[in-house]
Formats: sequence, C-alpha cells, structure tokens
Amino acid sequence: MHSKIDKNPNDKQGTGVRAEEQISFVQLRDVSEDDIMSHMSDPRVAEHMPLLTFKWDQNALVKFIAAKEECWRRDGLGHWAILYQGTYVGWGGFQKEGSEWDFGLVLKPECFGLGQKITKKALAFAKADSRIPFITFLLPLSRTKTAALKRLGAKFIEEIELEGAVFKKYKLDTA
Repeated sequence: MHSKIDKNPNDKQGTGVRAEEQISFVQLRDVSEDDIMSHMSDPRVAEHMPLLTFKWDQNALVKFIAAKEECWRRDGLGHWAILYQGTYVGWGGFQKEGSEWDFGLVLKPECFGLGQKITKKALAFAKADSRIPFITFLLPLSRTKTAALKRLGAKFIEEIELEGAVFKKYKLDTA
C-alpha cells in the first residue's frame, strides 16, 4: 500500500492515468480496521457528520461494518471502502432509504479533493444499474458548498430531519 496520496489526482507522475482509473471500490472488511478507525476518529470528519454523536471505538467499528454488510445482504448494494492508488481514502456508496437509493461519501480530510472524481465513478456505476433510476444526497447544513453537486445535475428537493439532525436533500436522475 502507498503511504501518501499523490497531490495531482489527474495524472500520477505524468503517466497519463486518469484519477478515475486509479480509484477502486472494495468491501469495508477488506481494508485495515486501523485505517477506518483512524479516519472516523478524526474530528474534522465529525464536523460534517451530525449523526456521529458517539465515541468511535472498536465496538462502534464492529457495529458499523456489520450494518454496512447487512445492507449488502439485504439490498445487494451498499457502501464500499474506497481506494486511490491502492490506499484507503474513505468510504461511501449507495444505501437504500425506503424506496430511494442515497449516495454518501466520507473521505479522509487530506483526500477531500478526490470527492468529485469518486462521485463521478460511483454515478457511472449507478447509471449502469437498472435498480437505480435516481439517487439522493443528504447533506448536513455544515456543507455549504453545493456547486459541484449542482453541476452534476442534482436538484434541491427539501430540508429533512433524520434522527434529530437537519439535512438538505438533493435528487439526481440516473436514467
């Protein structure tokens, strides 16, 4: 595994390899628990996760991975661990919320710049999957920059309350 993330995600050392080609999605169970624990314990991550109201410890990690695995079992789709150049950079993917597929992405702070490229790769996956006619995005109120989401074509729907926290809900058609 690489120890650092390339600062130019469009082209690693002039190789002509696009960032999307260097992004891979794997099962959460296939990455180091220490990587996930360190990531989710970072206070900069918690700033944008209003539902993260508990201490992130080994017990929380086990419950988290089990819950995400259950989504895969139940729905045939869920959240992945995301690798860039073979290095864990965060997690995200699609989770069924009622009849809708919600897309979430939680990156390590030093990898925030990869968000748009990871999202584009995930959207290509969604567009190829007939189960997903549209996706939703739930953004916490702390996320004030939404231009990239709007450029993708996502439309603001409403503010919703979920487990006591308010989120801005966007929708993007994938058909």
